[in-house]
Amino acid sequence: MAIYRYRAIDEDGKVIKGELEALNDLDLESQLKNSGLDLIKATPIKTVVRAARKMPRRELINFLFQLEMLLRAGVPILAVLADMRDAAETPDMRNLCGGIYDRIDTGSSISEAFAANPGVFPELLINLVRAGEATGQLPEVIQEIGRSLKWQDELASKTKQLMMYPAFVTVVITAVVVFLMVFIVPQIVKFIVNMGQEIPLQTKILIWVSDAFVNYWWLILPTPAALIILLMTVSKLDPRIRHKLHAAILGTPFIGQVIKKIILARVSDTLALTYRTGIPVLEGLDYCRNISGNLIIKEAIERARDSIANGAPISQGFAKQLLFPSLVIRMLKVGEETGDLDGALKNISYFYNRDIDESIQRVQALIEPALTVVLGLIIGWVMLAVLGPIYDTISKIKM
Repeated sequence: MAIYRYRAIDEDGKVIKGELEALNDLDLESQLKNSGLDLIKATPIKTVVRAARKMPRRELINFLFQLEMLLRAGVPILAVLADMRDAAETPDMRNLCGGIYDRIDTGSSISEAFAANPGVFPELLINLVRAGEATGQLPEVIQEIGRSLKWQDELASKTKQLMMYPAFVTVVITAVVVFLMVFIVPQIVKFIVNMGQEIPLQTKILIWVSDAFVNYWWLILPTPAALIILLMTVSKLDPRIRHKLHAAILGTPFIGQVIKKIILARVSDTLALTYRTGIPVLEGLDYCRNISGNLIIKEAIERARDSIANGAPISQGFAKQLLFPSLVIRMLKVGEETGDLDGALKNISYFYNRDIDESIQRVQALIEPALTVVLGLIIGWVMLAVLGPIYDTISKIKM
């Protein structure tokens, strides 16, 4: 990228001067034409270096959709990229399309041009595109990649949906507890102390907790976030702690099972995508292992891959790890026996997609009453600790 000082002429013959950022002379001329100007002269005055950034999933889906549609329409790839470059809404996208255009124009394949942007395109996507070029089914492969990315985006939304509700309720409960301990309880405690009555144990504990919140709220409130950050930092540095943390996540009641299903859904969809586009199963399992994100599942996939590499059927390799439920293993086995492994993998993706929806609904139905009970217990304890001494004092008053 460079900043050009240019002279151009508009429709009325008026000379326009200015500066504009562009990939090269052709890109500058194209941008000026879109603005109704004809380039007369241009001089680069400054080079702009933009670091490659990872493309958000939504932008990547949109990029692949446009690429697929134009390729299906029979538009040459260079014309496709030129149109996408000229229609780009952001400098990053224009820079990306222009860079890919320049590489293909100098003899690179599409996959090689994508590979020159490792921070933008994942390794799996590059290899899928390479397989599509080799088989002559590039538009179909790009369509499958786009479908998989859309599905993963929906899966990510479901994961956020699973985590946001308990997080919101937890924040509300924390806010209620802080309000009680900082503002309400101290006022009531003064009244209890002034009665001169012997204070029971639960009231002493309440007073201690209230004093801690009043005097050390600046230390108590950030402590949970600090502990989480510390745990994440230590887990990155120590593989043993990371392994235990990942095992604990999968072992969390209710939520752990849903997270496991979400990871396995991504694994099965990735394996289906790689198999469908002609990538060997063992190489596809390598990609599945890399995208799993959980050490426990990653190790299980690696053991299954080693078993399959030694001659075991795919269904048997996974069955040994107790990774997938028996229904999934059965579908894999039927797919191998009938020669329709592609169909079996599609059925597995459908199975997980439906099961995840139902699991999230069940977890949310359980979380709401559970958190309500927790809030009720906290408020009940506060009321008991406060009203107990008051009731004892009233009961000792002689009528």
